[in-house]
Amino acid sequence: MSATELARELEGQAPPTLVDVRWALGAGAEANHTAYREGHLPGASFLDLESALSDPPRQGGVGGRHPMPSLERVEEGLRAAGVREGKPVVFYDARTSLGAARAWWVATYYGVPARVLDGGLAAWEAAGLPVDSGDLQPTEGDVSLVAGTKDLLQASGVIGLLAEGGQLLDSRPSDRFRGENEVIDPVAGHIPGARSLPALSLLDDEGGFLDGDAIRALLRDAGAEPDAPTAVYCGSGVQAAHAALALEAAGLDSPAVCVGSWSDWITDLARPVATGGADG
Repeated sequence: MSATELARELEGQAPPTLVDVRWALGAGAEANHTAYREGHLPGASFLDLESALSDPPRQGGVGGRHPMPSLERVEEGLRAAGVREGKPVVFYDARTSLGAARAWWVATYYGVPARVLDGGLAAWEAAGLPVDSGDLQPTEGDVSLVAGTKDLLQASGVIGLLAEGGQLLDSRPSDRFRGENEVIDPVAGHIPGARSLPALSLLDDEGGFLDGDAIRALLRDAGAEPDAPTAVYCGSGVQAAHAALALEAAGLDSPAVCVGSWSDWITDLARPVATGGADG
């Protein structure tokens, strides 16, 4: 939703709960929380992606760097952020919607209807809307979760997806897809058969999502079919959720998300790895 749409809803009779999911890779929870304190939407609470939207990393890296969080962990985090049963929730972050998209995907997987502020705090400020600072301690929420309302793909299911004619999109930057400049994960490359569709290529210069026609064109440029059965992955499930949000917002079928992503795939040395090229 746009900043003006959100502002209008906040003035209405059933305003949504606002949750700030400020996140930058490697920044750490305290740095993200500090950024929230320096400026956030009025009434917004803070939700930490690392602790509330990911389980702790497991021995040997199985499950990836941001493992799929348990129902209990997400429920506790959303309640602490003030999310209530039957009340709409809107997630946002600083600009690109990476953290917000992870929150959107996890929340909707667990049955919570959620939306994302397109362009985040930057779009809100660009619209001339007010910003608060400091910490907000919301009233404890009471939301109850149920699992399985979106398609979650485990690494073990990727080969089957491709064998059945589905397509796999890699939403990391293209150089990491090709196996170049890998500075995060211990193995470089991509899953054979995947197509490269970087998550941030789905945004315009202001950090908002491109329209449906533009996203369909990018899919075709990547060698993918907009209407084919699709799954998305990235390094650890954050950019994959972002790509899933972009595709769904563009009016396409919601893709399955491989939450463990590349960082989970490479924990099994028997799984194949490809480098270079556009499609492995």
